[in-house]
Amino acid sequence: MNLNISLCMLLIALVLRLGGSAPSGFNYGDALDKSLMFFEAQRSGKLPLQQRVKWRGDSGLQDGFQQRVDLVGGYYDAGDHVKFGLPMAYSVTMLAWGAIEFNKEITDLNQMGHALWAIKWGTDYFIKAHTQPNVLWGQVGDGVSDHYCWERAEDMTTSRGAYKIDEQHPGSDLAGETAAALAAAAIAFRPYNSSYSNLLLVHAKQLFTFADRFRGLYDNSISSAQQFYTSSGYSDELLWAATWLHLATGNEYYIKYVVDNAVYMGGTGWAVKEFSWDNKYAGVQILLSKVLLEGKAGAYSATLKQYQAKAEYFTCACLQKNDDYNVQKTPGGLLYVREWNNMQYVSSAAFLLAVYSNYLSATKSQLNCPDGQTQPQELLNFVKSQADYILGKNPADVSYLVGYGAKYPLHVHHRGASIASVFALHYDVGCTQGFEMWYNRAEPNPNVICGGLVGGPDKNDDFSDERSNYEQTEPTISGSAPLVGIFAKLQSLYGNIGEGYNHNESPVPQQKTPSTNPGKTTMSKTSSESEGAPVEFLHSISSSWTVGGATYYHHRVIIKNTSSKPISDLKLVIKDLSGSLWGLSPTEEKDTYELPQWNKVLNPGSECIFVYVQGGPQATVSIKSLH
Repeated sequence: MNLNISLCMLLIALVLRLGGSAPSGFNYGDALDKSLMFFEAQRSGKLPLQQRVKWRGDSGLQDGFQQRVDLVGGYYDAGDHVKFGLPMAYSVTMLAWGAIEFNKEITDLNQMGHALWAIKWGTDYFIKAHTQPNVLWGQVGDGVSDHYCWERAEDMTTSRGAYKIDEQHPGSDLAGETAAALAAAAIAFRPYNSSYSNLLLVHAKQLFTFADRFRGLYDNSISSAQQFYTSSGYSDELLWAATWLHLATGNEYYIKYVVDNAVYMGGTGWAVKEFSWDNKYAGVQILLSKVLLEGKAGAYSATLKQYQAKAEYFTCACLQKNDDYNVQKTPGGLLYVREWNNMQYVSSAAFLLAVYSNYLSATKSQLNCPDGQTQPQELLNFVKSQADYILGKNPADVSYLVGYGAKYPLHVHHRGASIASVFALHYDVGCTQGFEMWYNRAEPNPNVICGGLVGGPDKNDDFSDERSNYEQTEPTISGSAPLVGIFAKLQSLYGNIGEGYNHNESPVPQQKTPSTNPGKTTMSKTSSESEGAPVEFLHSISSSWTVGGATYYHHRVIIKNTSSKPISDLKLVIKDLSGSLWGLSPTEEKDTYELPQWNKVLNPGSECIFVYVQGGPQATVSIKSLH
């Protein structure tokens, strides 16, 4: 395949997988697919042949070599290249919880394979890192030296030192969270791979025992983590791990553990308004409410009711129904917890409310808030409001999920995305060279880090799309992990249309549908509005579907250079477009688009492809200018 074609198709391949999207509202299925793609972009190690993010290459292949342990694999946490164990384990726990709780929804979207693969990329690494019952390697790379450099993961020249916890250097929070991740993953894998599930449980049990017996904060043992992921305590992780092990094994020991330690470890004492990689109390309280609501609490009912009371405090605070002890919200309606990377707290909170809504609905229960009883549907309405804000229904009219929608952050604080791929730029980018040549560039990132949830706006809904603005433009795996379950749930409820949001545009009238046989590909050929133009457009409809009586079409347009000379700076005018478009970059001129930044030249005979989805007849494509 011609290189120009393959590069141009990278961006649209994400859309083609699902086969359909909605011209109005939000396509949560597409957002889910992109969220899982982000985890592929964050992979460390030897990448598989099935890797969908083609601008990434192998990296960190010597991790652990100096310590004589195999630590190849796992995930980079954000826009840097350190493998931090605590947020990585939390992210895997949340991926697994989503796969458990929304199994049918994810399966119906044909995404369970990708979801389990994302989980396994983490759990395989944890198994490697758990070299002895009381030893866990908790970090690879040094955050300080890593942040001095701006280079691709494939070119790393910074320290790849590895750090562990053991009996003399404990880390109950890190070991506890890793145990929780492995136990949750064991449940997720049980229907598909029982032997792997059993292996995960062996490691989870050992790590929990290690965490409980040798207590201490992990960042006291791994001091280089203190500047980046400081732990506020480990009691919540011990309760969190025990709860997941109870759900995974049914062993009464673990439920008795959370009951006996409920007061001492704060499980029934802490009423919180945050759920995150550092604070698991709300997650523990929601999970134990499930045990109570399902009538499985037995002799432990009294204590589990206390856990549930704290779960409802968190839930009501998110819904603004907690007698004024609520989570702060921006004027645009977004939960606001922290200045730095606030969106990760939004996605985690929304996930918990989606899960709790399921638990309440399944047991025909209601939420009891100080400001009145609340039906499960109201929790889902809140989840949808937060998800829709993320996807574009916000004062800035921008999607904070990179790669989703027509407008999203282009200057994401991410080393790999901001530097041309190793497959396009074949020489190494040095430590300081990256800052000089790429970090300070005004142009958009050459690679789209699809599915990355950036830090998001401030408390006033203001957002600055600048690479140096890492508080707002850096994506994290802990922010994206909860989105998988959220989007799966919303897709099952609202299909391809959702409730609609037209970005301040008037609704498009119902158009006459094309006379084409649904399900079959039809193709038409046009040269352009000007005869003799050196560009040919091959327009086809690859699929169609009907929702609510309206039919939508998946349009595919091939742009072909039919001349004998290269064409550069091609600008197209696309009119009668009512849906979303992928594969071209919008310009400041109305209805005008150009080729992506990394593919500005069409050589003779080469092609580029863009796609769009809408109801009614196809859009009109014409040439505005070219050189």
